[in-house]
Amino acid sequence: MLPMSQIPAQRPPSLPSTARRDRRTRRAFTLVEMLLVITIIGILAALVVPKMMGRSEQARQAAARADIAAIKTSLDAYEVDNGFFPKGLADLVQQPRDARNWHGPYLDKLPQDPWGFDYVYAMPGRHNANGYDLSSVGPDGKSGTEDDFGNWSTK
Repeated sequence: MLPMSQIPAQRPPSLPSTARRDRRTRRAFTLVEMLLVITIIGILAALVVPKMMGRSEQARQAAARADIAAIKTSLDAYEVDNGFFPKGLADLVQQPRDARNWHGPYLDKLPQDPWGFDYVYAMPGRHNANGYDLSSVGPDGKSGTEDDFGNWSTK
């Protein structure tokens, strides 16, 4: 018996040159296949992305309405304790001098709307003459535009 080092190495049977070439080309994608996949992904993205973008704006509006409802609850609690509404939203966080029955803080901190703007508080309100107006300026950041909404009914 021969030692391992003296055993001749066996070569795989050689294939015809066309068979070797076919084997190499089957391993990769063609340029046409890649372009087709990229085109399909682009079409799907064009259909899906706009629908998702509209949902995120609706979510921001819902979050702003929830914030307004929470601030409204705090304002009403302040009014019950003191007999009047505060002069500003800061009075919900820190006791003002004129509030003798202040049992706050009514809010931990003053929230900002989902677009990064402060909520607008007006006492007496323009829309609620016997109360207050509490609103978000919306995505444009400008008061008095169509995208504003608050604690009043638009009907």
